Amino acid sequence: MPEAHAVPRRRSATRFVGRAGVLAALTGITVVLPVSQSALAAAGVPLAFATHVALPSTVEALTAVPPSEQAPSSLLSASGATTAFDASAVERVSRSVERSPLPGCDGIGRAGAKNGLLPASSLCTLFDGHTQLRADAAVALATLDEAYVAKFGSDMCLESGYRTLAQQYAVKAERGGLAATPGTSNHGLGLAVDFCSRETSGARWAWLKENGPLYGFQNPSWAQYGGGGPHEPWHWEFVKGVEAAGTWFG
Repeated sequence: MPEAHAVPRRRSATRFVGRAGVLAALTGITVVLPVSQSALAAAGVPLAFATHVALPSTVEALTAVPPSEQAPSSLLSASGATTAFDASAVERVSRSVERSPLPGCDGIGRAGAKNGLLPASSLCTLFDGHTQLRADAAVALATLDEAYVAKFGSDMCLESGYRTLAQQYAVKAERGGLAATPGTSNHGLGLAVDFCSRETSGARWAWLKENGPLYGFQNPSWAQYGGGGPHEPWHWEFVKGVEAAGTWFG
């Protein structure tokens, strides 16, 4: 018979412990909230704010990712950010290329073609939009022109540059002995340029004589007054190119 009452007693004890646990939890909440509210009030936090703070549930608290483990906002759209950065880098490179003294011209001097028969790929159009020189000479002259523009506020005036073989024959027919034999002119190599007459007098002429050689261009000695050839102060040649070609007579 004593054993028949054992189970109810254990059940009663269990119920008591369970109820005691609930009471303890309620007591903890009852005690903690006032204490927390008092602490917040002492810290200057309005009570109304404290009583309406949304606290996370137990599940939310357990499943929340710690701030230190969250991905930085800058990496949340890594592919998009990378694309934007790459586009910006390409744009900067593009702007750098456009800042070349002669955009689109690689500046590489390609020798070997016959005088007056240079392929279009070896020539570059200058800043005036129509005169052409061999690429290396063209970039050198365009760089000289940048300095000229900084000084005088406008581009240098050009009369002619590269001449095809047919154009050399036309010039020879017009000028006779004052023109080079067709097929021997440095114009036919894309290494000579003729300036307009305005560049051969006054301050512009003085500036050109002083600065032209610094950028690789000179008025050859034969073209200077008393130089043994026709006096052509407007005729200038790209020294490095004509020296390599063996046609420099300066």
